Amino acid sequence: MKLRQNARHFASRKALETPVVRSVATAGLVRLHTKVFLEKADPDHRDERKDHLDGLFDATIDTYLRALQDGYSEAEAREITHIQANFDFYNHGWTEMMEFPADELEDHYERYEEFFETWGITIDDPLGQFTPPAGLPEAPSAPERLDDPTHPHAEGGFADDVYVETEDGDLVIGGQDGPDDPDVSKAVGVSDEELEDQ
Repeated sequence: MKLRQNARHFASRKALETPVVRSVATAGLVRLHTKVFLEKADPDHRDERKDHLDGLFDATIDTYLRALQDGYSEAEAREITHIQANFDFYNHGWTEMMEFPADELEDHYERYEEFFETWGITIDDPLGQFTPPAGLPEAPSAPERLDDPTHPHAEGGFADDVYVETEDGDLVIGGQDGPDDPDVSKAVGVSDEELEDQ
């Protein structure tokens, strides 16, 4: 999959790993991801998907942190969560929101098969053991779209590795090493004012 990676991603990682700002960073990341993917959604169905996406992205934060603890790089851990989201989109028939074509689902699963199997994650069960106890909020599916999926936001051909676009626009396979001491105030959802309030 092709991802972007910049200082803000590393700052967000540090914020998520820091108890005093974790909840603020989590809320900010959930808001951001829900907003981004709702913009890709069919306009007629955005409102009915919002709560589901909020729950999905909140759960994938736990996956992200677990993947980091298991030794995956920042880019790999983030890619794992994006793959989970795309499994969920596919299962609901929300193919217009997918980041890679449906015919690459298995390829992406196989790249992280060891992690996915460990945590019970499958294409049919995208969150596995990271599923909240009460499950995710329901949202209407569109299974008919799977018969002839359209992927206006998908980029194919990046299923063999994690591809990272840097701030300079370069494409790097495997991602970049982050700074030794990222500035948490640059994290998504976190500001200097919010830090002072914690």
